[in-house]
Amino acid sequence: MSPFNLTETSSFHTLEITVLSCEDLRVNGRSVKKNTCVVVRTDPLNFRETTTDTEGGSYPSWDQKLTLDMSIRETCITLEVHCRTLSVDRIIGSARMPVSDFMGGYFPEGYLSFLSYRLKDTKGFENGIINVSVRLRAPEYLARKKKVILPEDKCSTSRPALALPAMDGKNYDGVDWYSCSKY
Repeated sequence: MSPFNLTETSSFHTLEITVLSCEDLRVNGRSVKKNTCVVVRTDPLNFRETTTDTEGGSYPSWDQKLTLDMSIRETCITLEVHCRTLSVDRIIGSARMPVSDFMGGYFPEGYLSFLSYRLKDTKGFENGIINVSVRLRAPEYLARKKKVILPEDKCSTSRPALALPAMDGKNYDGVDWYSCSKY
């Protein structure tokens, strides 16, 4: 293990965001014609981008999975919808997705959440909706620590024997310990 491997030494999770689609996108009150993409940011230096949708117009769809590392200290994820032309890359809408919407006491690890957010343009006016799905995965080294080995059957040696008085060759838990001891 490298001493500078951040995912092993600090508290990061892997965030899988599938950008599904957008609805009713507009630029200056007019419907978007083409060339839209989504940028997902966990912080200013950590971001991923979808491919450019050239056919969807005001209702683009991507269904593209983006994977990012996210610190457990993050409070929100930023979703930005961009419209590109030859000379300009313009943000036509953005939304802030609170981490509490997909992570916390009610959501088990690996739970898939489908979420929709209202987009706001740079002036703060509503400008469409973005639909995403989110799954949070623990780092691999944490997942290895949480594995629990369960016995394969009731006669497994990894299962502790109960110290209960025997009745007709069986303990109170229903296991026939005499047949287990024959092996």
